[in-house]
Amino acid sequence: MIKKITATLGIAALTLGISHADEGMWTFDNIPSKQIKAKYGFEPSKQWLDNIRLSSVRFNDGGSGAFISSTGLVITNHHVASKQLQKMSSSENDYLKNGFYAKDQDKEAKCTDLELNVLVNMENVTDRIGKAVKGLPKTEAIKAQKAEIAAIEKENSKKTGLRSEIVSLYNGGEYWLYSYKQYRDVRLVMAPEKQIAFYGGSHDNFTYPRYDLDFAIFRVYENGKPLNSKNYIKFSDERPKEGELIFVSGHPGKTRRNITYSQYLFNRDFIYPANLYRYDKCLEALYAYADTSEEARRRSETLIFSYENGKKATTGEFKGLTDPTFSANFELKEKNFRNIIKDPEMKRTTEQAYENVNKVLKKYSKNYEQFYFGQLQGNRLPSIAMNIARYVKEIKKPDSERKNGFHDSQLDRFRYINLSKEPIYKDLEKVMLQTWLEMSLEKLGENDDAVKILLDGQTPGDRAEYLIRTTKLNDVSIREELLSGGLKACEASEDPLIMLALKMEPIVTQYEKWVQSEYESAMIPALEKIAETKFSIYGKNIYPDATFTLRMAYGPILRYDMNGTQAPPFTTFYGLYDRRYSFKNTEEPAWELPKTYLEKKNSLDLSVPLNFVYDADTIGGNSGSPVINTKGELLGINFDRNIEGLIRQFVYDGRYSRSIAVSSVAVIESLRNIYDAEKLADEIMR
Repeated sequence: MIKKITATLGIAALTLGISHADEGMWTFDNIPSKQIKAKYGFEPSKQWLDNIRLSSVRFNDGGSGAFISSTGLVITNHHVASKQLQKMSSSENDYLKNGFYAKDQDKEAKCTDLELNVLVNMENVTDRIGKAVKGLPKTEAIKAQKAEIAAIEKENSKKTGLRSEIVSLYNGGEYWLYSYKQYRDVRLVMAPEKQIAFYGGSHDNFTYPRYDLDFAIFRVYENGKPLNSKNYIKFSDERPKEGELIFVSGHPGKTRRNITYSQYLFNRDFIYPANLYRYDKCLEALYAYADTSEEARRRSETLIFSYENGKKATTGEFKGLTDPTFSANFELKEKNFRNIIKDPEMKRTTEQAYENVNKVLKKYSKNYEQFYFGQLQGNRLPSIAMNIARYVKEIKKPDSERKNGFHDSQLDRFRYINLSKEPIYKDLEKVMLQTWLEMSLEKLGENDDAVKILLDGQTPGDRAEYLIRTTKLNDVSIREELLSGGLKACEASEDPLIMLALKMEPIVTQYEKWVQSEYESAMIPALEKIAETKFSIYGKNIYPDATFTLRMAYGPILRYDMNGTQAPPFTTFYGLYDRRYSFKNTEEPAWELPKTYLEKKNSLDLSVPLNFVYDADTIGGNSGSPVINTKGELLGINFDRNIEGLIRQFVYDGRYSRSIAVSSVAVIESLRNIYDAEKLADEIMR
């Protein structure tokens, strides 16, 4: 149950937007070192921070991780690795279900299409982008801004050979150029069985106490050899302690804590209901598909997990959004900020910015469902078709005029994703496309122009069956031919999904043009003006919303009040077995243990901490983040939040909200005494 936050949050923090407790997902250029030292007596040095930054890894299909050895070993969560585990699996070798361990390096399994990124440089380019748009009308300013961003990224990629991304922080108050070292030769070393990595299943997801060994280990190779990792986070050989200060370095996906109240209402009334509707429809279809056979279950397992996880998180956030007290507090926070603006001209321009945000969202709300459901989506094949159709048109334009995702600096990654050899299962593709077409028809109606093109006079089931059965886009060589042949090859293609994508592309482009001219042209400068005012009052004493870029959070390992008692700071292997035996006589398989854990129970030190909780500010995307002590050693791997922490999308409440990690000592204990992986444990600990 999401708790009402109003009562005990400090008025300055809640109503003025100032960080409180250990709140904050801080960029590495602005770590609050003095604040940390004043409270905990520890000040991170530049060398300490640089090693953490260069050891931190972004998993580009969603998640975080860290180098943990000089030999290229990387650790993350099992659920972050699960997409790769499924892509690498077959009906004969189900790595997701049964786990994997390579006792020797030549047995390590190369990942299908995994890309890891490490942030090696950050540069503030706010002034350069500001100069490019200075004095231009709103619509022209947006075009000029996008062109300048593309130019900076292209220039830096060419100069450095690094992946280059412009990151907007503080709602456009700052723009930074982030440069990443990319690694694509990544091989699986070890993953436990899903049953122990996701112990308790969807029942226990986003809850605590927990008993999960949610980890997986990869190795990065360079030039065919294990990477010589100059920066890595050594495993601690000490157990975590209650009250101990920890740091979490990772890539939180997205927060909305600095949005306006009208944006809050737009999320509540439009974005969240649409997302929840989609989760429900897709899960209904996926459950029915998975029940048809064991192979169907295997093929859909990670997709089901993704939708279940998303639904549970979104439902928790939506409960907070629809809580009248929470809503009133969010509105009060904005009002109090606007009231402390004293400069008359600043107040006038800021108030106008808020009014512009209100106006544009009212206009956008009339089109939101059209833009959301009037597209070609589904699973892998529809996405590939649309990407190809867009690529062959965008590539003909000058780089500065292309849509995001198709700039020269982004094309290498575009090809890497769309030419992946990931297995594609047509029966699953048909189910997901049919579900999407049913949703589009239900929401927009049969007379909608986009729906007419999508269905072409057929039922969603018949249309999906025909499109998926006859398309050849599951063949990577066909995709390569279409990308190489360009628009001419696509227009000559008789592939039905490509033909459909070419018809849908102008409609989607029309949506985007409306967004650019009617939404972005007013919204972006308005939000930048509000950000400018906040900077003038707070400076960088506040942190920016999360953007799936590297951040640092911190706080102590800490118990919390729960259900009339207290949640313990740690769980142990004792608790794991107690939970199994407590549910032994039920038919629910979520709390059953893998066979090896029953056979080797006496080999384990059952007092070893398994999971632990801490008051550090994390969110989705932080999965797999290293949890680090003041020595710079790894104490655990972040894998979840408790249910009280789901509302962190919009506000942080340190009373009950906690993040959850699997302890590093539990990882080593299981490697040595369950998996006979002494060699790997020794490599990690040396």
